[in-house]
Amino acid sequence: MEITMELRKFVAPEIITGIDARLMIGRYILHFASKKPMVVTNKDLLSFPWFTDIMEEIHKCAADCCVFNQVTSNPRDYEVMQGAEKFVSEKCDLIIAVGGGSAIDCAKGISIVSANGGSILEYEGVDEINLPGPPLICIPTTSGASADVSQFAIICDSANKVKKAIISKKVVPDLALLDTVPLMTMSPFMTACTGMDALTHAIEAYVSNAHSDLANVHALEAMRLIGENIENAVKTDRKIETMYKMMLGSLHAGLAFSNASLGLVHAMAHSMGGLLDLPHGECNSVLLEHVIRLNFDSIPELFTDVAKSMNIETSGLSQEQVKIRLIEKIRSLRISLGIDGYKEIEQMNDEILDKLSEDAMDDPCIVTNPKNVTKEDIVAIFGSVLKEKCTND
Repeated sequence: MEITMELRKFVAPEIITGIDARLMIGRYILHFASKKPMVVTNKDLLSFPWFTDIMEEIHKCAADCCVFNQVTSNPRDYEVMQGAEKFVSEKCDLIIAVGGGSAIDCAKGISIVSANGGSILEYEGVDEINLPGPPLICIPTTSGASADVSQFAIICDSANKVKKAIISKKVVPDLALLDTVPLMTMSPFMTACTGMDALTHAIEAYVSNAHSDLANVHALEAMRLIGENIENAVKTDRKIETMYKMMLGSLHAGLAFSNASLGLVHAMAHSMGGLLDLPHGECNSVLLEHVIRLNFDSIPELFTDVAKSMNIETSGLSQEQVKIRLIEKIRSLRISLGIDGYKEIEQMNDEILDKLSEDAMDDPCIVTNPKNVTKEDIVAIFGSVLKEKCTND
């Protein structure tokens, strides 16, 4: 593994992992001396027994609690603003995010606006937040987004239909309670998409031009854990031990990408998700193999490490052969998980394709892609996706 001696920083929240970690929420409400926490979540989770457990633990330590459950997938700017208004008007003092990446990113946005004012879209970019927000506790319910440990928040600009990336150590949660129990209620498709999202995090972090030795360790371990367990994780008879390993894989991937950033896959996925309102993990899954093909020759040695971490035998192979095997592995894995993703993409035409490509070029994740890319490169990748759709039909 390459040694990087350039200056690097590494940020992470306090993390607790294990079965029933969610039940420790009361202890930390007391730790933060909270009188009125706000729970940020989405309506689909309210009926699960494990969610009821969380609320019971909260009420034991905080008689007064506010719930904001108006979060949708690809959280919108106006949802953040509604949540921030409620947080301030009800005089809340702690945010507890329960859900996947959407709920956690919305909670981060609420934290930013409640402390700094203005519109959430004003904080797009790197280190644009002046004041830290109220304490933030995250209880993730998926094994992929890793927003619970990252310094990223992705919010959809609803007027322009594009996702905006907010990157700052001030959005790193104070605490992540990583519990395997909620993961057992994820649908197989959600498990597949979020797992592929985590795998993409790990790969892009490892080949990022901002990678570091500490981030690399987490990225490689994430690839190993996810590669070995994701296919078993989508089975109807999956075991809690399998989901625990997926949870750890997501955690390692999150620590890697939060500190090494991402690349072209995420720049394009943010564009697709914002304009077409598609699931983020599904977008990453569809794009990953194509971006690897574009990036591979710029850093073949790092992609060879990726291949090895995914249990691909590389000894005696040329760089071109390694590239082919890695792309085939990613593609076959996506297909085995039941992620097609092309049904929604067929709505694209030349005008939409140009908009998608422009938005991807403007995404901050493209800055740390290992290869300098042009708009023409991005158009070609989107074109490849469309071509494959036509072939499959």
